[in-house]
Amino acid sequence: MNLPNRLTLLRIVLILPFLLVLYLDIPFASYIALAIFIIASLTDMLDGQIARKQNLITDFGKFADPLADKMLVTAAMLWFVEIGRMPAWALLIVIVREFAVSGLRMVASDKGRVIAAGWSGKIKTASTMVCIVLMFLPIPSALNTACVAVIVAATIYSGVEYFIKNRDCLSEM
Repeated sequence: MNLPNRLTLLRIVLILPFLLVLYLDIPFASYIALAIFIIASLTDMLDGQIARKQNLITDFGKFADPLADKMLVTAAMLWFVEIGRMPAWALLIVIVREFAVSGLRMVASDKGRVIAAGWSGKIKTASTMVCIVLMFLPIPSALNTACVAVIVAATIYSGVEYFIKNRDCLSEM
């Protein structure tokens, strides 16, 4: 297994200690979980750079990398819903968008087309990661609300953009 795929697996494996730290309620749990989240997030950036630079793009990586991202982000957001820092409807928007875009990609794939990640999707991912990091810190309620708003707005925008740019994939449905 190449290094980018190992980093993707590491990101998936780090979700367990990330959640354990939060649920065991140990001293400084929020900061320890934040450190784990940041390390896991950095593996995403690093595995992508290595895979592209060394031409190590694999089917496993194409499948597991976005799945690992979704698992990590969803785990963090579920925690925020549980502790009252994020409304459940905001998480539902994120999850619905992910299912919808994944479904669109499957339909496109059946037609022999690949829908690559667009800039709005990359901006959504980056802004979501930054907002999650901020939400782990003791920030004012207004800033927390702004982070949720950024996550929701970027999620909706990128989802709508994917469907507008690829609406021809759905024309026969």
